Amino acid sequence: MYPAIQGNTMNKNDLIETFAARIGVSKTEADRILNTFVDIVTETLKKGDEVNIAGFGHFVVTNRSARAGVNPRNPTEKIQVAATRVPKFRAGKNLKEAVRSAAAHNAPHNQ
Repeated sequence: MYPAIQGNTMNKNDLIETFAARIGVSKTEADRILNTFVDIVTETLKKGDEVNIAGFGHFVVTNRSARAGVNPRNPTEKIQVAATRVPKFRAGKNLKEAVRSAAAHNAPHNQ
């Protein structure tokens, strides 16, 4: 039996417990595996490269253009938001299909 997820969100500790249970390693080892994965993805994106996990998804860096914005504390004040690079995740075909089939399976039926 896998660990129960608190609420509707799987947090890092839930993920570590699930890794440990599924692959039969200690939580410490599962934590090391997860942190190593996150470090590799982060380092790759920082270099401007992409990470593609076939069927699961694609981690990429995109450029967000500079734009005019509004100061949320003073809505009448216009501000300039600088251009920046941001990480993005694009879901792969298998992940999209799995989510769609789960949504269709869990949808309420009309009576």
